[in-house]
Amino acid sequence: MKIIKCLSEKVEEELHDAEAYIDLAMAWKKEQPETADLFSELSEEEMSHVEMLHKQVTELIETYREENGEPPKGMLELYNYLHDKNKQEAMRIRVKQGMYKQTE
Repeated sequence: MKIIKCLSEKVEEELHDAEAYIDLAMAWKKEQPETADLFSELSEEEMSHVEMLHKQVTELIETYREENGEPPKGMLELYNYLHDKNKQEAMRIRVKQGMYKQTE
């Protein structure tokens, strides 16, 4: 399913942006606290985009299962690989976001 590949690529983009924003927030926290807070908020919003995209992927897979049975093994293996990789990256970003909040 090409749409799952597309959505997975978008998840990676959103994760990248979320991390870039939280890194900026940390870098500017002391000199520009209001701007740093904006960067932090943008990072949180990017993570909400990740959640929305992930939800869509899981719904598409479930719909596929209902209509066609189990998805092809290769597709599931790729999805599981990307999902695990993205989940680890998301956890790392959430830790950074938490660190930012603790320094407020």
